[in-house]
Amino acid sequence: MKTLLAATKEPNMNWNLEGLRINGLYMGLFPVQGRVTLSRVQYGGTVSHHMDLEEPIKVYGAVRDRVILEHKFVNRVVDINE
Repeated sequence: MKTLLAATKEPNMNWNLEGLRINGLYMGLFPVQGRVTLSRVQYGGTVSHHMDLEEPIKVYGAVRDRVILEHKFVNRVVDINE
């Protein structure tokens, strides 16, 4: 029984990603990569991450160098040691 539980247990992901480089999809549409400056729990319990982007992106005609990324759109943590 112990091996069955270990095989089905999902990895524990920390919601606080401050200082880490991550990549994901801004608004679920635009690929972004950058460093998280603030992770916070919003009203209602969802998590968002304020990011400084490595390269600015154009979103519907406006250039953005910072975005707020919803936690559900984080694809991966790029590094954890820088």
